[in-house]
Amino acid sequence: MISIIVCTYNRAKYLYDALASIASNDFPRNEYEIILVNNNSIDDTEEKCQQFAANFPDVNFRYCTESKQGLSFARNKGIAESNGDILVFLDDDVVVKSNYLRNLKSNLNNTPDLMAFGGKITPRFEAGHPPKWLNRWMYSLISATNCPDKTQKYSKRKYPIGANMGFRRQCLEKSGYFNTELGRTGNILLGGEEKDIFIKIKGLGMGIYYFPDVEIEHIIPESRTTEEYIERVGLGVGISERIRCTSAGKRSLHKRHFQEFVKWCGTIVLATYYTLTFRLQVAKVMWKFRKNVTKGLSYKSSLLY
Repeated sequence: MISIIVCTYNRAKYLYDALASIASNDFPRNEYEIILVNNNSIDDTEEKCQQFAANFPDVNFRYCTESKQGLSFARNKGIAESNGDILVFLDDDVVVKSNYLRNLKSNLNNTPDLMAFGGKITPRFEAGHPPKWLNRWMYSLISATNCPDKTQKYSKRKYPIGANMGFRRQCLEKSGYFNTELGRTGNILLGGEEKDIFIKIKGLGMGIYYFPDVEIEHIIPESRTTEEYIERVGLGVGISERIRCTSAGKRSLHKRHFQEFVKWCGTIVLATYYTLTFRLQVAKVMWKFRKNVTKGLSYKSSLLY
């Protein structure tokens, strides 16, 4: 069985459509379940879930709550509530393609060494167009992918994005669940819990695949395309990396600081290129993002939030 886990926090505006798109897949109802984890939402999330359950009574749907604030707590709650051998995590503001589950099952059958996967994430901008600063290097900042359209294993430093990812249960039993010191907490833009778990999985020698035909659309509101938001994301990335590397030991933190130096070199080269080709907003946002990652990586989180 496939367990689809959707964790939500104050996204009732998108939630019903996300759940309905899963249920509208041409796929046997008895081969999947949907677990909805409400992480202290104060909007009408519960009412939207009741509406979904009433409109799709034949779907195996379970609603539960997690009182500890944080995406990692909610994801771990979803794992505990699930029954499937395959655990799929989808964001609460996505629209799933109608062949998602059928393609996923086919890919699972064709990759017996698979222990985790990521799928294609196509952005759907509410403004009707992408922000001017978006380029191929920054898709992950809006939780979208721009990978080649072919099934492949993730390279050493590439990982699935949490809006559309999954695991075999036995994989998480070996690697451990999501680190609750990391990940989004309310409106605080921490992260790193996905990278943390995928690093552990790769360290155990387990295969992680990218499936381009396991596709979703990710709805991107204008508020998530502003320069201010990207600066906040950068700060959250830096703080999360400091927490993750500190828990792994001083050597890991020193290595991450060196990697940040390398990333700065790349940022300088790319920002210079975009400046010389008169794409100043691209260069500006790249510069601001990297500056805030370094700031978060260099100082204690209590000084920044």
